[in-house]
Amino acid sequence: MIRVALVDDQVMVRSGFRLILESEPDISVVGEAGDGREALQMVERSAPHVVLMDVRMPVMDGIEATRHLVAGPGDARVLILTTFDLDDYVYAALRAGASGFMLKDAPADQLINAVRVIAAGDALLAPSVTRLLIEEVSRRPSVDAATVAPGLADLTERELEVLRSMARGLSNGEIATQLYLGEATVKTHVGRVLTKLGLRDRVQAVVVAYESGLVTPGAPDPLP
Repeated sequence: MIRVALVDDQVMVRSGFRLILESEPDISVVGEAGDGREALQMVERSAPHVVLMDVRMPVMDGIEATRHLVAGPGDARVLILTTFDLDDYVYAALRAGASGFMLKDAPADQLINAVRVIAAGDALLAPSVTRLLIEEVSRRPSVDAATVAPGLADLTERELEVLRSMARGLSNGEIATQLYLGEATVKTHVGRVLTKLGLRDRVQAVVVAYESGLVTPGAPDPLP
């Protein structure tokens, strides 16, 4: 059973999410909170697998709450849900350690799928969010790759190819097709990339790939 916590300052929004999620036999809503500070206490009590986190809230916003949750002792993963798709929110939330970012107007089936994906240990970015992330990173001044991720130097050429493909939004199956590899092999490479770079999931890998200049927005895909 996937344990989910809801964090939003609007009771009606939380009620709507609860109704959607608890219609699924494998999902249970184990707690609710109306602001970030309350969320930290609630998560400690209820030990959810996934936290649906709003961004704009009183007392403590969702980005700060995400930062605390990710740095804390628990293993809850955060899915940011907001009506705002502004670049600053996307970038800040992902840098804080969120495992996914979706807009609140996404269809119910996409929300349910997102919860399952993140609970399984993967990460999720809506296409519109990926675009915003790329645009935001491309506007920032270039940073030395060794500063962003010292572990990049330890990646093999194949692992670098896999990281570039991840940064362009490809799934493991699509990477396997592009690089003429088995999907299980790709999964192994992804795991090694995350381990060597000290990252939690694919979302953080995408941020690192663009921040380090390994992938340049608008550049064509390199041939395998």
